[in-house]
Amino acid sequence: MKIALAQLNYHIGNFDQNLSKIRTAIEKAKQAKADIVVFAELAISGYPPRDFLEFEDFIKRCETTIAEIAESCVGITAIVGAPLRNDDEHGKGLFNTAFVLANGEIKQVVKKTLLPNYDIFDEYRYFEPNRTFDIVEYKAKKLAITICEDLWNLGNHPLYKINPMDELFRYNPDVMINIAASPFHYDQAKVRKEILLANVSKYKLPLFYVNHVGAQTELLFDGGSLVINAKGEIVEELAYFEEDFKVFDVGNLNVQHTKKETPSKIALIHDGLVMGVKNYFLKLGFNKAILGLSGGIDSAVTAVIAAEALGAKNVRCVLLPSEFSSDHSVNDARDLAENLGSPYEIVPIKGGYQSICESLKKQFEGTSFDITEENIQARIRGVILMALSNKFGYILLNTSNKSEAAVGYGTLYGDMNGGLSVLGDVYKTDVFALAKYINREKEIIPQNSIVKPPSAELRPDQKDTDSLPDYAILDEILFQYIEKRKGPKDLILMGFEESLVKRILKLVNTNEYKRYQTSPVLRVSQKAFGMGRRMPIVAKYLS
Repeated sequence: MKIALAQLNYHIGNFDQNLSKIRTAIEKAKQAKADIVVFAELAISGYPPRDFLEFEDFIKRCETTIAEIAESCVGITAIVGAPLRNDDEHGKGLFNTAFVLANGEIKQVVKKTLLPNYDIFDEYRYFEPNRTFDIVEYKAKKLAITICEDLWNLGNHPLYKINPMDELFRYNPDVMINIAASPFHYDQAKVRKEILLANVSKYKLPLFYVNHVGAQTELLFDGGSLVINAKGEIVEELAYFEEDFKVFDVGNLNVQHTKKETPSKIALIHDGLVMGVKNYFLKLGFNKAILGLSGGIDSAVTAVIAAEALGAKNVRCVLLPSEFSSDHSVNDARDLAENLGSPYEIVPIKGGYQSICESLKKQFEGTSFDITEENIQARIRGVILMALSNKFGYILLNTSNKSEAAVGYGTLYGDMNGGLSVLGDVYKTDVFALAKYINREKEIIPQNSIVKPPSAELRPDQKDTDSLPDYAILDEILFQYIEKRKGPKDLILMGFEESLVKRILKLVNTNEYKRYQTSPVLRVSQKAFGMGRRMPIVAKYLS
């Protein structure tokens, strides 16, 4: 028996495109003499469709598309993910389902049992869990088909009371097939491999695993579909961050590929961000970006990633110097744009700033320069960038990093503007590492942008360290609190100064209102700001 894995980049709700991709892969599998071709979880709708699943028309389109795909399944069997109606009057209205299509019709359906409801996942909101188990028989082989989370209930602290593969194993299956939508973070490929290998070790069966690839707004899917033989050897690892297709003979699952080196954390983040920007623009029908280029490291890294994703000519860089901007910042920004080959222009904000201050002269009489005037400058920049975005059809990229977003070191309706936050899940220390990675072969980002002390340049001689601790310390506190959920006592026991811990945690919690209003953040960590981290704005805890 030959099984083809089709690792595709789906588009949520784009039924015509998803249908076309699936049909093309089916024809490719037929030409390769495959018996079965396997597609990802909820391939028909794209993942995650979220509240589209509550629309009758959306579900009808899913059903129509499945029927059309079934028509193509003559001389081949396809396993395709899609929602299925629950005909029982009790429970949720849908099942997350793997459709087995053959001879022009739906031959069998396999429903997802374990519905994740943590972090970015919200499946129990829409789907009813499966409660019955059966294998799929095909050409004298018994197939144990599962859907994503169904293989993840292993280890010392299982989340669920049932293990679907334990139930299916009673039928003596010959092969495991898992269709998935496993979102990327920089440790996910390693964790995923360990889980899949643990299943093979437990059941002593070969495993065919198909994952999504591509970005759906803030969620990135890295692909990396796998075939593992019964001995626990990885036979093949499909491409990361791009579509792929391969055919395998179940009777000959010997290791033939050269073992791939595991990319570094920073390389993975870089590739994920490039794919995320590219897909965000492509799926929205845009192709040009704009951003404020300050000469600092955050905007520099954002510009390079955008240029790699969209092409340098499609990234418009705007230098917005104020009276407090240093000459070297302007020069660094100009040098970067020229290194990239991106169009750039200089739009000074001094006149606009003075005009607003003059308009508020009466109201501000008797007060001194403070954060108000700093924010006016940031908001003037935001107004200019949004004006250019509106006039010429660009998407504005937000350049804030995770460290700044965490502690509120940014101005709402100013530098926090944007249609997409590229670095919002990347701590400042990792932004520095990204810059070095980008410059690994030649200098693209000017060295001065990397080595100079970070500054917002909104008042004379300003440095980030005037308001914040050193980023190496800040980022470790933030990581332990946000990703690891460590409390203040834990952090103090780790050796951090008590007053600093209390101050930083208070800043994180009291600035939730800012993050609530910002653009989608490309997710590269286990706990990103956005849909996977749900915090109340009005709360007293640690504030």
